Amino acid sequence: FLEASITKLQHSKEYTMKVANLMPEEKYLFKPTTGEMSFGEQLLHLSSNMGWLCSSYLDASSNPVTKADMKFQHKEEILSVLNKSYDYAINILQRFKPVNLADTVSFFAGPLDKLQIINLLNDHQTHHRAQMLVYLRLNGIKPPDYVGW
Repeated sequence: FLEASITKLQHSKEYTMKVANLMPEEKYLFKPTTGEMSFGEQLLHLSSNMGWLCSSYLDASSNPVTKADMKFQHKEEILSVLNKSYDYAINILQRFKPVNLADTVSFFAGPLDKLQIINLLNDHQTHHRAQMLVYLRLNGIKPPDYVGW
């Protein structure tokens, strides 16, 4: 499970970076409707959530995404945050001990085991990346071919 999760996260990083790079800088503030996150905000939210899940539930280290990072609006700054959050999460999974997969944590939605947290890590980023694919298409940009397992 862990080996597959690491591979999946590495491929997810590759694919998400392609998605993020395709959107022109001037469209990082694009929102399809009011009340939605902008393209850049989607990337920052995805990054922050990865750091939060890993630092709060899988490892005792600090989330690499800071409150100051969450205010970034320029493409290169956001790409830097995205890259460091993926590298952080991949590193956490590479050091994670299989014996701890069944450990239960207190999550806001109820108790979860760490295996479920790792699954949530993937599901959450997939959810937000899918929204960004729509943002690309709304701007006449063809998303990159999917990179899965």
